[in-house]
Amino acid sequence: MSTVLAFDCAVSGQGVAVVRDGVCLVSLFEEGRDQAARLLPAIAAALEQAGVARTGLDLIAVTTGPGSFTGVRVGLSAARGLAVGLGLPLAGLPTTTVLRAQAPATERLVVAAVDTKLGDWFAAIGDDPAPFAATAADLAARLAGHECLIVGKDVAPLGASLRAAGVDAVAQDGQPHPAVLGRLALMDGVEAWRGRNRADGLPRPLYLRGVNITLPDGARRTVE
Repeated sequence: MSTVLAFDCAVSGQGVAVVRDGVCLVSLFEEGRDQAARLLPAIAAALEQAGVARTGLDLIAVTTGPGSFTGVRVGLSAARGLAVGLGLPLAGLPTTTVLRAQAPATERLVVAAVDTKLGDWFAAIGDDPAPFAATAADLAARLAGHECLIVGKDVAPLGASLRAAGVDAVAQDGQPHPAVLGRLALMDGVEAWRGRNRADGLPRPLYLRGVNITLPDGARRTVE
């Protein structure tokens, strides 16, 4: 049996799950910021509730983005530290891949979307694994003529914008589920991830643009 500790901080708050051979033993969710202070205690609580010791883990899995710069950085930093400290392979999967995987079976074209909070969206369409940044108008042009299911956290406004532009779009709200992340990671196998880590290094953050920062005078700028 293979047991994975999976967690996500990339979109909203944080989610932690312990998954063994595809079965979720425990999952915990917390809203809000300050993941840097709350993530490790949440991981400890999840392991305790699942009855799994750190030495009983076979794999660590984390979302690599796109999403909140701070959330992605916190999640990956914790995942890298745990993987190195415990001598475990680390699986990194895009946030949009996890969102698409948790969509219900449908004949509609599935679109995973993450609100950038800057007036546009990080999105991935159908089976294409490559996410991109686009405005609602850009997405409407790409999705014209398709029946779409939009999945992601707080995607109702995007669904409304697409419908206003003439796209047949249904929105399904939900943040990336860490249990889905864990199952996806285990599908590739523990040794496969160990081999990728040796060949390519540990997973890196998936940033689609520079970091938006607020300067002391209140002005905002993007730093590449």
